[in-house]
Amino acid sequence: MNTNAHPIIEVSHLQKSFGQNQVLNDISFTVQKGEVISVIGSSGSGKSTMLRCINLLEEPTGGDILFHGESVLTGDVKLTQYRAKVGMVFQSFNLFSNLSVLDNCTIGMRKVLGISRQEAEEKAKHYLQKVGMLAYINARPSQLSGGQKQRVAIARSLSMEPEVILFDEPTSALDPEMVGEVLATMKSLVEDGITMIVVTHEMAFARDVSTRVIFMDAGYICEEGTPDVIFTNPQNQRTRDFLSRFFQS
Repeated sequence: MNTNAHPIIEVSHLQKSFGQNQVLNDISFTVQKGEVISVIGSSGSGKSTMLRCINLLEEPTGGDILFHGESVLTGDVKLTQYRAKVGMVFQSFNLFSNLSVLDNCTIGMRKVLGISRQEAEEKAKHYLQKVGMLAYINARPSQLSGGQKQRVAIARSLSMEPEVILFDEPTSALDPEMVGEVLATMKSLVEDGITMIVVTHEMAFARDVSTRVIFMDAGYICEEGTPDVIFTNPQNQRTRDFLSRFFQS
């Protein structure tokens, strides 16, 4: 039986409200192994909330999220184990300020996966080298630029060897000159076949790197399709209006 035919993640009729404010409305999509899904849309359209629901940082108020066909909302899921498989890279890095770069990358492996310090450090160094940060293993986050912090955060997520990595606007807190280094790192992950869901305002990245693009507006998925369709022939007027702001000459 070919398990690759089954989605890693299936989001089904997902709803999320904060009090009277309905933030997500009937969100449904699947994530197959090796896919790079970019989620685009205006600020406040529900993109980050959707990611936080998938990672169980927010509790959905309706619908379901399946991981390999099993609901993660039953209360039986061990959060740390699930998040080891579904990693997340945050807008604001979320590094431990009191730990070195190396320790930031090994702590999850040691505490959640039970890996020895030596093996954890070898893995961490491998992934830090991959993102160009091996020379900084003894530095503290306060000694790093924003782009360097984000590359360490990516290495930390990779070190857990997750099945999917969620990126929540990974470049939006960076100075413009640092955006390129992080996007280059992410492009190298795409070439390695890492499965990714990326909430982003970087339209060129979404257009050039994604296998699929989801456009969200006011808590709904308005349109989804290949980058070619979304960026050159969007069917929905809201998609057209949104993209026209980015690609005005």
